Amino acid sequence: MLNDKRVLALIPARGGSKRLPRKNIRLLKGIPLIGWTITAAKQSQYIDEIFISTDDQEILSYAQTLAVWAPELRPAELATDSATSSDVLVYTLNKYAHNYDLVVLLQPTSPFRNAQHIDEALELFIANQAEELASVTPCEHSPLWTNTLPANHSLNGFIKTENLKRSQELPDFYRFNGAIYIFDIKCFLIKKSISYGENSFAYVMDNEHSLDIDTEYDFKLAEAISSLQTQA
Repeated sequence: MLNDKRVLALIPARGGSKRLPRKNIRLLKGIPLIGWTITAAKQSQYIDEIFISTDDQEILSYAQTLAVWAPELRPAELATDSATSSDVLVYTLNKYAHNYDLVVLLQPTSPFRNAQHIDEALELFIANQAEELASVTPCEHSPLWTNTLPANHSLNGFIKTENLKRSQELPDFYRFNGAIYIFDIKCFLIKKSISYGENSFAYVMDNEHSLDIDTEYDFKLAEAISSLQTQA
């Protein structure tokens, strides 16, 4: 609980994934990927309950061994590739979150986001009287140095003349890192969609803790990072 507001952590974990099959239950240092996020949520000083939304019996059974709230397999229409995070939020909050004020959406694909990040994000949310918050990280490369390519791959006009500068002279850009999303439940259920406006704020995380695992390459990076962390 934070400022008399009850906080629900929602961890969405489908069993299927086209680019990295079974990623949410794949072992990273001997722990299923979703286990890293469950641990972070359990270590938060503000989260009152952890809810697992999944369509997969193996993930459900694993979550139940960790004594978190995993009451059902989600409906089939929420297990498709076209189902969005908003769809899962609306269904889960309407059915299960009647006694909660804030929901923290924590994707299992961000194993290096920890309890400190979660708590700092929640404190920022409260301090700004926010309706939405999302974690971001600095862009590794400036988007001002990116563009589409024509069929012949010509670089004519690829970068605007005013952007032909040293990287340190360009403005800072940030991107969503997928690690933390926080919503005021009442406000979200009115809109029924994830959108950002005047009462939305960013929580900035460093790149080291912002890895979002979506491919085999990402997973190998996670293995390398976790190995280095152990050695340190």
